[in-house]
Amino acid sequence: RFEPQALSNTVWAYATARVSHPRLFHKVAKDTMQRKEDFNSQGIANLLWAYATMGIIDKQLFSSFALTAAKLIDSFNNQGLANIAWVYAVADCAEKKGGFENEALRQVHQWHLWQTKEKSRAGLPGELQDRCYNIIISQDLQSSRLQDDVIAQLSSIGLEPREEVLLDSGYRIDAVVEVNGKTIGMEVDGPSHFIGKGGSSTGSTILKRRQVSSIDGIELVSVPYWEWDRFGSDVVKKQEYLRKLLGLSNINNN
Repeated sequence: RFEPQALSNTVWAYATARVSHPRLFHKVAKDTMQRKEDFNSQGIANLLWAYATMGIIDKQLFSSFALTAAKLIDSFNNQGLANIAWVYAVADCAEKKGGFENEALRQVHQWHLWQTKEKSRAGLPGELQDRCYNIIISQDLQSSRLQDDVIAQLSSIGLEPREEVLLDSGYRIDAVVEVNGKTIGMEVDGPSHFIGKGGSSTGSTILKRRQVSSIDGIELVSVPYWEWDRFGSDVVKKQEYLRKLLGLSNINNN
């Protein structure tokens, strides 16, 4: 029988490598819920981070560890606190916060949005809130060839896409277009947004989509890389795909 730390390390390794194994994660969840009092703070943080990262929103698992995590709150390091805050935001359950480095601060900003905008609860102290917001809006802007191609095809069907749009929430989205008087956000999702080749979205992607919709009030549509790649160099099919995605099926090419 595996020790608690070995169980959390195992799922953490799978999540870090972005390798999907539903049967393993199901078995580990069942076992760990029965042994939750045997976990230390690092084990809890790594375990729950792994499930959230893989987009496995097992609310029974997250809820069962909430009280144990709360009892150990003083023993979490900064990264562990950030992970716990982010995990419960992804799972949409409820707990914690802490104080941090860049990726951790981005996760804590997402937790703050979840608390204040989605749940109407107290969030971060003002100074930490500003620090998190400044980190999340200062990320380097790096468009891909995939994104550039999608933008070019949006222009070709008569739209005027705005790229890398900063929203009030602090999120940036790849493009925004106006369709029949409605603002629609578009995300060009490459491999980093998914777990393995199965098409399951990561926890970060799930959370961003939900928060952009609920906080910024913008409908968000996704262009997954594998759907776009199947068109190859066929411009006509790419444009047909975008028209259908945006509800413009009856609009002809210019």
